[in-house]
Amino acid sequence: MLTVEDYLARVLSLATALPAEDCPIDSGFGRVLDEDLPARFAVPPFDNSAMDGFAVRSADTTGGARLRVVGDVPAGAGGAPAIGEGEAVRIMTGAPMPPGADAVVPVEDTDQEQGDVPLPASVTVPTVTAGKHVRRAGEDVAVGDTALHRGQRWTPAAAGAAASVGYATVRLRRRPRVAVLATGTELVAAGAPLGFGRIPDSNSVLLAGLVERFGGEVVCARSVSDDVADFREALADAADADVIVTTGGVSVGAFEVVRQVVESEIEFVRVAMQPGKPQACGRVRDADGREQALLALPGNPVSVFVSAWAFLRPLLDAYQGTTADLRTIRIRAAEGWRTPPGRSQFMPVVLTDGGVRPAHHLGSGSHLIASLHLAEGLAVVPAEVECVEPGDVLDVFLVR
Repeated sequence: MLTVEDYLARVLSLATALPAEDCPIDSGFGRVLDEDLPARFAVPPFDNSAMDGFAVRSADTTGGARLRVVGDVPAGAGGAPAIGEGEAVRIMTGAPMPPGADAVVPVEDTDQEQGDVPLPASVTVPTVTAGKHVRRAGEDVAVGDTALHRGQRWTPAAAGAAASVGYATVRLRRRPRVAVLATGTELVAAGAPLGFGRIPDSNSVLLAGLVERFGGEVVCARSVSDDVADFREALADAADADVIVTTGGVSVGAFEVVRQVVESEIEFVRVAMQPGKPQACGRVRDADGREQALLALPGNPVSVFVSAWAFLRPLLDAYQGTTADLRTIRIRAAEGWRTPPGRSQFMPVVLTDGGVRPAHHLGSGSHLIASLHLAEGLAVVPAEVECVEPGDVLDVFLVR
């Protein structure tokens, strides 16, 4: 059997760089930035006030000083009066500092009323130090600094940062297009009545949602029967996809349709993990000779969930030129459980005050789809661990 790490390396070798395109900064969230963004503007672009109050010369503010008020500077002002000895200017948050001023006294620390009141002739202020309540130009980012880096995920916060340093458009990698094919004659559409031996198709729903969460674009998500002709037709219909992800049909039974159709093109392996031991990956060609990555996952839904986090997420990241950034914590087990000999275990767990415990009393059973939504993380138990004891410290990556 392959280790999880060895199989992941084979999966990642399937990725090819996707093209980038210019996008407005308020679009493309979840995609990946394909360029460094050096700051065109400093942030802040000028020295400005951090408070509503009075701009002063700190040297003039010996306890209880009375200063003459010589003007107003609202945010967005086109100019500001210079401050001389014994003078002050009323100033609003974000407004540029007047020439000569080196500190701001908040209005609530003076003898003046707050709110929309007439400009006073004078103000009494306490002692302040130079720089108090002043935001210095470039203290966040200076012109020329790399404000955002190639390879980072595009988020609303990244868009706000890009706007602040002078960008309206950025280059983002195209999302990988993914076709999801859940195999199994036993599958019926969600919500449809069940006949003898039939079960709802939860896999295509589960995987399509994970693809979107992982930054991919779902081009189709459907179930396919175990008929070879049906599966070949489904592959042909998925010709626009960069990645085809299948569930089921990879084991050693008599009706393993994925194996029957593409065994000569991709590699079927056993991975030392639980759940998710049977896996397959490789490249297939469509009718026009275009190559597509095919990631074939087991059919049981918890195996699908674990395999998607372990292999599909990093594969989609690799297509966009970035690396999966899984939120991992180390936490104690609140209770013990059995582990499979010689295989890494991915246990769906919930977090409690006392540590983590399995999300279901049956543990990591690969069929436990109805309770899978309870899982807040996957506890990764190394293959050499024979059993988890209460108090053992585990690595858990968060899936919520």
